Amino acid sequence: MQLNTLNIKTKRATKRLGRGIGSGKGKTSGRGHKGQKARSGVAIKNFEGGQMPLFRRLPKRGFNYFNSKKKKIVAVINLDKLQKNLKNKKVPTSSKLNLSTLQKLNVINKKYTKLKILGSGDIKEKLDIEANFISKNAKEKIEKSGGKIKII
Repeated sequence: MQLNTLNIKTKRATKRLGRGIGSGKGKTSGRGHKGQKARSGVAIKNFEGGQMPLFRRLPKRGFNYFNSKKKKIVAVINLDKLQKNLKNKKVPTSSKLNLSTLQKLNVINKKYTKLKILGSGDIKEKLDIEANFISKNAKEKIEKSGGKIKII
């Protein structure tokens, strides 16, 4: 005897509903009598018999479009990006660097309302910077190169 010679049915025949009393699932087809659940095309997904559904009992969590829309959008720029723009002469060294000047020079997108400077990379030029936020590392590097920082 071998496994491939065994004569065993692996699939059970499904009962065909609504095919007469003799089939075992005739007349109401196992749906009982009348009522919403007896009709076709009805699905009562989250209905719990009048009890407050689970998804309404739990508190709201996570992303909320209206709250996120109110947040101020902060532009983040690293020192290495500033240095790269200075090297390419896209940003002048003489003028004060703030959000509006960087937006005019197309270094930062116009949608931002605040500016934050981070300390990744090095800066070699002397700069006067106005920003809303600045990291400790960036502040140290700018002061070391002889620049000035003004926090708005």
